[in-house]
Amino acid sequence: MRPRLVLLSARLLDPGTGAFLPHTALAVSEGRIAALGDDRDMRALADSATTVIDLKGAVVTPGLVDGHVHPVHGAELTHGLDLSGCTDLHQVREALARGVRDLAPGAWLHGWGLDPNVFGDRPVESAALGPVLDGVPALLQLFDAHSTLASPRALELAGVDGPRSFDQAAEVVCDAAGRPTGLLLEDAACELVERAAPRPTRAERRARLANALRGMAAAGLTGGHVMDANGDSLDLYAELDAAGELPLRLRIAPWCQPGTGADGVRELIEQQGAGGRLWRTAGVKLFMDGTIDNGTAWLERPDCHGESTHAFWPDPEAYTAVVTELHRAGVPTATHAIGDAAVRHALDSVAKARAAGRRTAGERTAGEKEVRHRIEHIETVPDDTVRRFAGLGVVASMQPTHCCDFTRADHTDNWSRRLGEERAARAWRCRDLWDAGATVVLGSDWPIAPYPPLGVMAGARHRRPSRDLTQPPHGPEQALTALEALRAVTVNAAVAAREEDRAGRLAVGHRADLTVLADDPLTTPATDLPDLPVRLTVLDGRVTHRDPGL
Repeated sequence: MRPRLVLLSARLLDPGTGAFLPHTALAVSEGRIAALGDDRDMRALADSATTVIDLKGAVVTPGLVDGHVHPVHGAELTHGLDLSGCTDLHQVREALARGVRDLAPGAWLHGWGLDPNVFGDRPVESAALGPVLDGVPALLQLFDAHSTLASPRALELAGVDGPRSFDQAAEVVCDAAGRPTGLLLEDAACELVERAAPRPTRAERRARLANALRGMAAAGLTGGHVMDANGDSLDLYAELDAAGELPLRLRIAPWCQPGTGADGVRELIEQQGAGGRLWRTAGVKLFMDGTIDNGTAWLERPDCHGESTHAFWPDPEAYTAVVTELHRAGVPTATHAIGDAAVRHALDSVAKARAAGRRTAGERTAGEKEVRHRIEHIETVPDDTVRRFAGLGVVASMQPTHCCDFTRADHTDNWSRRLGEERAARAWRCRDLWDAGATVVLGSDWPIAPYPPLGVMAGARHRRPSRDLTQPPHGPEQALTALEALRAVTVNAAVAAREEDRAGRLAVGHRADLTVLADDPLTTPATDLPDLPVRLTVLDGRVTHRDPGL
């Protein structure tokens, strides 16, 4: 069969060794790399129906994969007012004032990316924003996407006038008199007010999602490990896939929330493997805690405000039982665990699940594969916890740009001040986990941080604020090398998905998911890497992005 695509004059980079392959060209057929060789041999395979592209010495890597991303949620969230560039309350108020001026009468104002550091020593509450939101229904999501600041008018329209009780660790924060301050912690509380706001049409949501995914492809992404399947997300992916408009290969883990009973767990198990050509349900996402910045993480010792003392699951052992049941069914889990107590409990639960076994001996099938569980975020952990990942085979899924952009080397940021010096010095231990033998996968957690993978790789290397790269790095001893950062978004992403036999390498028979860069990402300085042009992105043998100059 003649190839669909031939790439010539290429430098083929092996993320396993960091060396260039001896070949200068490759051919793609039926979504796979069909042949590797020199330009003459690969050109000879082409016919009139083959797309032949001269890469002019550009560097080809296996397709870059975001290890933790929320496409549908991100497409909806980032449609509002971008507050991520505001560094103090004055800038926030100015941005809100501009947004209010553009609002139609009675319309809601939506904002995202609000950094709690702008409040300094003041409480995070709507009163701090002054009169700019008077009479305006507004929802401002903090950067962690686990908390929202609602204006008084928004609370009024939603009928939220006091504290509420929830089945999970969520809170409508109130003052001493029981009046809401505007701060809503975790989804259950945020949804009380979100439900009162107008929703975009389904057509608008589909268009926003398609646009976001095209942007990801243009940034060099060929895949993503999606950590939610809320609402009609799966239907949207299916529609785009069927229409040939899905430019990323998506591996999706639906949520399992506290209170999920046996029937709910069984439904999650039965849902595994559902999907289309370029997306499928594979795994289950659980939460063991919230975030350090809003005081809902689970720490072994309270933070400086006496907060972050409880698990997201009111009964942590119920979480353990669910992990065990999913493990017995062969379903991998991905657990959001940020604080040291949360990470430890998640590891303990995997250990108990492994001890319980997959099924009884008589139920096991020949050649049955080991389940690869993973923990997401891992922001602060002690030494003994680091050493357990490799022994339990738990994947460490991390987002180094969160450390870069939301904390400071001098520990004057909200995250570090809450934790104190000892725990803040254990921030995002990528190097220690790698050296301990863990499989480290990198991601953005978009919309929490920008999705371009070169920026994520760069952050893992330099650990400096992207707004000002002259600032000192936070924990430079935890930086990864250029090769390790590349492996973390190629080889290790494939390992985490149990796809190392068909993804993550430039080899005959492997998927033709490819990222083409203007130069070698291993020799490009970390601070320059985000600006390295993406010349071409190929998914399943189909070009999803092409530089006009190529």
